[in-house]
Amino acid sequence: MSVLPALLPADPHTPFPPVEQALRHPDGLLAVGGDLTPTRLLNAYRHGIFPWYSKGQPILWWSPDPRAVFRTDGVRLSSKFRRGLRHCDWTVRADSAFAQVIEACAHIPRPGQRGTWIIKDMIQAYQRMHELGHAHSFEVFADGRLIGGIYGIAVGRMFFGESMFSAQSGGSKVALAALARHLYDWGWPLIDAQVENEHLVSLGAERWPRRPFLDAVEGLVDQPGLVGPWTQRVGDWPACRLAEPGTG
Repeated sequence: MSVLPALLPADPHTPFPPVEQALRHPDGLLAVGGDLTPTRLLNAYRHGIFPWYSKGQPILWWSPDPRAVFRTDGVRLSSKFRRGLRHCDWTVRADSAFAQVIEACAHIPRPGQRGTWIIKDMIQAYQRMHELGHAHSFEVFADGRLIGGIYGIAVGRMFFGESMFSAQSGGSKVALAALARHLYDWGWPLIDAQVENEHLVSLGAERWPRRPFLDAVEGLVDQPGLVGPWTQRVGDWPACRLAEPGTG
């Protein structure tokens, strides 16, 4: 039985083990322990590693192979869905409701899933990352009500998606597509989606072997990014624009 490398919480600068040492079963499990300080989290994402664990477990760190990845010009919305957006009055914003988005992602019921991995410690850690300008959310509003959203971590020109939710049909699709549209316009080519599922694949997620993914990440995280709130940069963006030809 393999023994996982243990990270010491006293030193968030401790390097992660090489991702090639990650287990095959369960796929991508790399290390255990450590902490969720901004220093450690940024170090993890820069190397294509993310935390994922449940209540009662120690912090577990992952780098799966293959990886689910969206090209920002490759998010797919069906023709029927696009047509429905033409006269839609939904509004998209960024970083205006981060706490509500992460709480919704933590608590919204999901088919086949019991409980949540977005536990209190994770919420607090990513809220801190948001306050420091590294974690961001895209939110979808209808008549002033939050109906969908997505959040993740930005490092350089790489966006690492964490979770998304819908409180109304199509809310998460619009959040993802709007995020992709804006990132594409800013010159950011990829969104990490971590582990594939049928829903992500239906929206255009691709399966990338770990090494090409990490090579792409390495070339993007050192480029000039956008640290700080994205609220004014995005403004009140009409979701109906996703019905136009182009990204999303």
